[in-house]
Amino acid sequence: MADRSIWLEVALNGPWARALQPGIPITVDELVADGIACARAGAAIVHVHAYDERTGRQRDDAETYRRIIGGIREQEDVIVYPTLPVLGGPDAPRAMTAPERFKAVEQLAMQGLLEWSVVDPGSLNLAHRHRLAAGEEGFVYLNPEGHVRYGLELAARYGFHPSYAIYEPGFLRLGAALARGHGAPTAIYRFMFSDGFAFGFSPQAYGLEAYLRLLEDEAPGAPWMIAGLAVDIRELIPAAVARGGHVRVGLEDAPLGTETTNLEWVEQAAAAIERAGGQVATAAEVRACLGQGAAHPS
Repeated sequence: MADRSIWLEVALNGPWARALQPGIPITVDELVADGIACARAGAAIVHVHAYDERTGRQRDDAETYRRIIGGIREQEDVIVYPTLPVLGGPDAPRAMTAPERFKAVEQLAMQGLLEWSVVDPGSLNLAHRHRLAAGEEGFVYLNPEGHVRYGLELAARYGFHPSYAIYEPGFLRLGAALARGHGAPTAIYRFMFSDGFAFGFSPQAYGLEAYLRLLEDEAPGAPWMIAGLAVDIRELIPAAVARGGHVRVGLEDAPLGTETTNLEWVEQAAAAIERAGGQVATAAEVRACLGQGAAHPS
């Protein structure tokens, strides 16, 4: 029988800025308050993008992340982890070396603040259907193999878990192959579904089944969760619970322009997990499943 202890992650904001996702928290105080509220509603994992409060654009600064992580952990024992500059996007349009891109992650890891971090194993064209219909181009979400290897090397050195966003099947295959050679802690495979963007699978059972069969071939027994961009993932929660998977929701992943708040996404996902026969896990239970000890100090 599948394990019914289900991890619930909330992705608080993402790279969208308020022009695309008006309800996202941006300031440190907003992110801390949202993170605490979502933790109290059942989220064991909190994912954040740091912002420049003056411009309202993403800015991956270690000190800002430190304040967010510390502020949430002072009140709640949860796993809080950052992102990377989104190469090809408006906030990181120029080429960056791997050390430049992972600078904030490495600084946080050196301070003992990281349990997880983004290490996305692949690149793809990221285009929203509305932009495509208007004849507008999206952008290439770029993760060169050298960057993936560098992130895994940091994970091995500092002991944090790579969080793999799996946008397409090739991301899973490459991520699994690279993980086998780096000695990093267990990677978490996050299957990315979408209705709004033209990548991967829509949130349907056949897509989940395809990913699970591939995962069994490439990384049998690895932890996985359902998530996505511009998507309402809730219809897949019963299937994920039945198969022993985990769940991510929040304003990074939700349909753009949603009026549902982060707290409401978490509350509704937690209720759906329980209706499906699952029990929302605590951060301590997530760590125990991954073979970790207690949380790092804030």
